[in-house]
Amino acid sequence: MGPSPAPHYDRRAVSRILSRLAAPGLFTPTEARLPMRIMVRATALRPEAGKTLTESQRLYLERFMRPCRPEQVTSATHRITWTDSAGIPNTGYFHTAGAGPELAVLAREAVLTLWRELAASALAERAAALPAGDQAVLAGTTTDHDPLEIFRVGVEAAGRALVQHGLVAGGTPYRDSAEFARGLRDSGIFAAVATRWFWELQASTYRRGMIPVRLETQPDGRVRYTADSLAVLRAMKEQTIAEAHAVMHRARSEEGLDTEEAVAKYHDDLDLISRQYALLPPGARPACPAAVDSGGGQVLATVVDRFVDAVAALAGTVEVVADTTEPVPGGAPRADDGVFYVPDMSCRHCVRTITALLESMRIPVLEIDLESKRVVAPVRSPRHRVRVFEALRDGGYNPVDEAPAPVPGASVG
Repeated sequence: MGPSPAPHYDRRAVSRILSRLAAPGLFTPTEARLPMRIMVRATALRPEAGKTLTESQRLYLERFMRPCRPEQVTSATHRITWTDSAGIPNTGYFHTAGAGPELAVLAREAVLTLWRELAASALAERAAALPAGDQAVLAGTTTDHDPLEIFRVGVEAAGRALVQHGLVAGGTPYRDSAEFARGLRDSGIFAAVATRWFWELQASTYRRGMIPVRLETQPDGRVRYTADSLAVLRAMKEQTIAEAHAVMHRARSEEGLDTEEAVAKYHDDLDLISRQYALLPPGARPACPAAVDSGGGQVLATVVDRFVDAVAALAGTVEVVADTTEPVPGGAPRADDGVFYVPDMSCRHCVRTITALLESMRIPVLEIDLESKRVVAPVRSPRHRVRVFEALRDGGYNPVDEAPAPVPGASVG
């Protein structure tokens, strides 16, 4: 058997590969979900005095969202925490004038449903049968090279987009979570996220409970981004591409590095989607592989249609209840086995970012599991643990000490 082909960067080829993998049968139905009750705890966000954003939101906007202005951003009013039906801790946001906390819970349960359906499908067999050349393209272009992981991350991105737009749902004609999900799909908002946003902006603003767009209702009842929203998204994307190209130009021309050396050295500067932009040929415009119709239909449409159907089905079986019990006293972080959870860790990029942050603090990462959100990284003391948590929050993540045990009777199924 000869050597594997060298990794090759080609976003449109990735679109064709994913389209073939997403042939009929991508999602294989599993057992129907039983009714469940899920307890949600809400905590009010505290904007800076006289401002509409929290300090974390403002700092992120000033550093990474140029030329977006604070008045173009809607902030959540509350952060929520809960344990899903798989026993995994979760965190999210909602706005009192928006879709409400149940949207985040429904989106998470829909993600879990689709993940099970992916695992039960023939996707793994199809991926194993990919030619070596296709595997090299995935390795050279995507962050999560394994097709199952690519589709899992895509499903979670759909959930993230739905929940984040829930912050501005109050101005739409949709009356409940299922109708809102269908309305966004029929209005093309999921496609707009895939094509007009860039990954790091969408993921990081979601983790901070903010959204830099507004929706306006059309005569036919659909919604679309305002002209101002489209302009600011375009400007932020162009700024990101320009910064990525500047990093690569400096590395190549001033330091004499080749492409792989430059990407390796400036990984933190380039980040996830910026790194992919940096590899685009001069003058080329970025195309989201999932949103490109390569002849077999859009992968994005396949995923979003099934995701929205799952949200609508779950809306009739999931009851979201406010957890009004008093928090356990003495909630100072522990320093026993170095185990904690990062509920908003959602992709391999998050894993790399969290690992790099902890290692920069000279904390060895013994284990980090994306599915359970569990991190094992020994710390020296409770005070040290507090500093670790503060550093993670500064990075937009919301660590918790342990996976909370479900309240008796909170979930069935």
